[in-house]
Amino acid sequence: MTNRLAILLGLAVIAAIVADLQLNNGDNLLFLGRKLFVLLDWLAFWR
Repeated sequence: MTNRLAILLGLAVIAAIVADLQLNNGDNLLFLGRKLFVLLDWLAFWR
């Protein structure tokens, strides 16, 4: 991955987070955080 691509990807992620906070009060971030926690718990079980 080139530096330019990494910067563009990082900016896209930051823009998505800011848009979620402005439009949905962070509801989608909370949902994704909870699903990530469940996934990590599931992966730890199968480790």
